[in-house]
Amino acid sequence: MNTKQRNTLIFRILLFGGTAISLFFVPWVIVFAWIKPLPDTIDAQLEQTLDCGFEGVIVYVDQGGKPPAFYTAGWHDRDNKISAYPEAYFKIASISKLYTAVALTKLAKENRLSFEDKLSKYYPELVGRIENAEQITLKMMVQHRSGIPNFTDNPAYWVDEQGNGQNALDFALDLPASFAPDDGYEYSNTNYLLLRSIMDDVLGYNHNDYIKAKILQPLELKHTFFSITEVDLDDVMSGYYAGIDEDFKEREYGMMATAEDVGKFLRALNDGSVFNPGEQELYPYVYDHGGLVVGYQSLAEYHKDIDAVVVQFINTTDFEGYEWNLSEVAYNRVVKILRKSE
Repeated sequence: MNTKQRNTLIFRILLFGGTAISLFFVPWVIVFAWIKPLPDTIDAQLEQTLDCGFEGVIVYVDQGGKPPAFYTAGWHDRDNKISAYPEAYFKIASISKLYTAVALTKLAKENRLSFEDKLSKYYPELVGRIENAEQITLKMMVQHRSGIPNFTDNPAYWVDEQGNGQNALDFALDLPASFAPDDGYEYSNTNYLLLRSIMDDVLGYNHNDYIKAKILQPLELKHTFFSITEVDLDDVMSGYYAGIDEDFKEREYGMMATAEDVGKFLRALNDGSVFNPGEQELYPYVYDHGGLVVGYQSLAEYHKDIDAVVVQFINTTDFEGYEWNLSEVAYNRVVKILRKSE
């Protein structure tokens, strides 16, 4: 074997080895979920969704010109063998940011605050503790362009999540900014923690009451709440974490709603009916969202090409696994089925 042949052989061995190693790290569970033949019905897709390791799923579809449709599979309460049902309350987590952004927009139209206000205007005591507090605007915070560190990215926060939630801001203080104000994007729950506190100060009362009066009541969203203390816990869908037997529905995670209420809100947000004249032009945030807390993950989006609002609730999480990615795959397959039926 001459030198050229030997080098070619070595190159091929290295190439094969590199390919084999890369294949080892491919998230095959996601690949298999994606390439499965697409079912003809959403009900069949939900059964496939359960095959990904989820305990229960609810899907709501509001497609223009058709009555709302509800789909469920799996468990509402695994331990008590109660099947999933569409009227269950679900912890919507960060989908609540959409309600906050709309409420802020209404306050801006009422000239009770401005999106150009600086964080330091409301909390001068945070100057020096949150970097760039004198340059960060409320609009940057709404859009996650403030550079303020995300308190849920701090490992110390998770040592006692429920207890530390009472002083969550402490876990974002005295840390370097992720980037200069308006010079990047990083999703940060700290932004909305501060924005909700600012609304309380501006209003002089709890911002939840403002959201109820300005958003929930006008839209007749009678199945949206701000705490598990407002509802019968049996009506809340159980939440599970992969590999843990505990039911997490007794944990306080803020807003809860039925899939239908979230869908109605999302429709109103996207068609503009949630806004009064002059408000939508001020609105600085997105028009769809997802949510993720221990035991609960959700997706709510409007698809203009088929005039459909689709909301998906899944009551199983694993922050170190692929459950979020799998839920996105499942959601996108539901949308594909809707498009095929057009």
